Amino acid sequence: MDLPSTSSQSTLQTIAVVGLGTMGTGIAEVLAQAGREVIGIDISDTATRRATAALAAATARSVTRERLTEQEREGVLARFRTFTELSAAADADLVIEVVPEDYELKQRLFRELDAIVRPDTILATGTNALSVTRLAAESQRPERVLGLHFFNPAPAMKLVEVVSCVLTAPPAVEAVTALARELGKEPVSVGDRPGFVADGLLFGYLNQAAAMYESKYASREDIDAAMRLGCGLPMGPLALLDLIGVDTARTVLEAMYASSGDRLHAPAPILGQLAEAGLTGQKSGRGFYTYEEPGSSTIVRDAQTPLDGARLGEGRPVTSVGVAGSGTMASGIAQVFAQAGFAVVLAARSQEKADAAKAAIGKSLGRAVSKGRLTEENAAQTLDRITPAGSLDAFADVDLAVEAVAEDLAVKQELFAAFDKICKPGAVLATTTSSLPVIACARATTRPQDVIGMHFFNPAPAMKLVEVVRTVLTSDDVHATVREICTKVRKHPVDCGDRAGFIVNALLFPYLNNAVKMVEQHYASLDDIDAAMRLGGGYPMGPFELLDVVGLDVSLAIEKVLHKEFRDPGLAPSPLLEHLVAAGCLGRKTGRGFREYARR
Repeated sequence: MDLPSTSSQSTLQTIAVVGLGTMGTGIAEVLAQAGREVIGIDISDTATRRATAALAAATARSVTRERLTEQEREGVLARFRTFTELSAAADADLVIEVVPEDYELKQRLFRELDAIVRPDTILATGTNALSVTRLAAESQRPERVLGLHFFNPAPAMKLVEVVSCVLTAPPAVEAVTALARELGKEPVSVGDRPGFVADGLLFGYLNQAAAMYESKYASREDIDAAMRLGCGLPMGPLALLDLIGVDTARTVLEAMYASSGDRLHAPAPILGQLAEAGLTGQKSGRGFYTYEEPGSSTIVRDAQTPLDGARLGEGRPVTSVGVAGSGTMASGIAQVFAQAGFAVVLAARSQEKADAAKAAIGKSLGRAVSKGRLTEENAAQTLDRITPAGSLDAFADVDLAVEAVAEDLAVKQELFAAFDKICKPGAVLATTTSSLPVIACARATTRPQDVIGMHFFNPAPAMKLVEVVRTVLTSDDVHATVREICTKVRKHPVDCGDRAGFIVNALLFPYLNNAVKMVEQHYASLDDIDAAMRLGGGYPMGPFELLDVVGLDVSLAIEKVLHKEFRDPGLAPSPLLEHLVAAGCLGRKTGRGFREYARR
């Protein structure tokens, strides 16, 4: 059988889109804007009219924004024709189906298309959850069947996953990949497995967030704020589930679990409960959140919404803060408190180290001045509020003592034992640990009720999030004190319990680990996975870029803690990550991690 040649841009000129819902309409718009003849097919007259109106509105906006001329707009509209009969696809070079995620429906469609289209026509499924191989096997010519997974909204999202299976002929993949590039998209070639790259990584993360909420570990608002502010994501996971559709997410996860057997992919029960109740997210008007009306993205108050300005009770007065440590995190936290007007004692193991840490803060403030973020006067006042000390004895009168030393439990416990002896009665004692049990630090003191976790994110002056980690022994007024202080230093506090990873790391590192497993299994390349998550998931960095920045040794340590705490086989660190750490390839700091970097 002859498949289309890829030597010319005119290869795939007439394209049928079957299924004119939101995704199908978006794909049709992209194709028509790129000069293709588009045949839009849907069994519903209402859907075809809605798609035509949507394209007219989208192109009108483009004219208003001077992205199209009126003449170009007329050409785009003329290239889009709608039909309710599948026979309209007879002359198509490529057919893209985006009908609902149902095997029987898609298989029936492919069988019908076999009898309608030319022998050289490529058939593409837009599925993100079903097996392309299984769908291809139903076709009389499986070599021309592949997956073409656009992301929503199709006109804006750059990523397109081109999915081939063992039956797909390479020329078909090449033709569709060339088309994606001509559409201005970034095609990523992947094999056939549920979720492919982007959704394969994304939905596992979303599932864990749903399970975290279901366990009442953290509120929906705190989970979403933590991932937005801690990871720079455009949306929190629960809001994203509502946007995608809770029922859709459950379908994708069911397919992933059937393929992988990984408990991390087994849909959280709450997804099934919401879906069965018809609470499918924005499209129904209620999911994890409640919306103004079905189809609206405007969240409205419901019974779970926190009261505005609600107080947790009276906190303790805090005017002076002690920060223990001399590294980047300690210096950053000291700067944060000093900029907010607190008197700060910065204590290190020697006066020399403490002075060097204060000098580092001076340089940081200088950079802020040069960028116009701070006046020279404010910078000088901030620096004046910081007193460097070579001993913890300087913490005798502080109201809040914060440790920011190495992630070593024995070191931290020794430090808290010293706090217990030196700090005055009533002082709040806080640890910035990201992975160790806060209660273990508290038990090193005679006053565990005064101990709490304050997990700042690096760089502390820039990152807005603080995870406030309360143990079973932390007193109410200590919790209230730290929440108030976070607000005073212009940080966003989120509450969570004392368990491994807290919110951010517990959701972030399994996702990173799964990305490493994809490479380990030769499913996709580093570059393709990073591109997929940046372009398809809205992540500021791809997983391998992030791992190299964080440090592979740090990442491995956190993954080991998560695996030990939750005992889930799916959380076991990837052997590839362990091998790289053993080889001393720790990321940017050593010049080599998953990628190589020029040494400075």
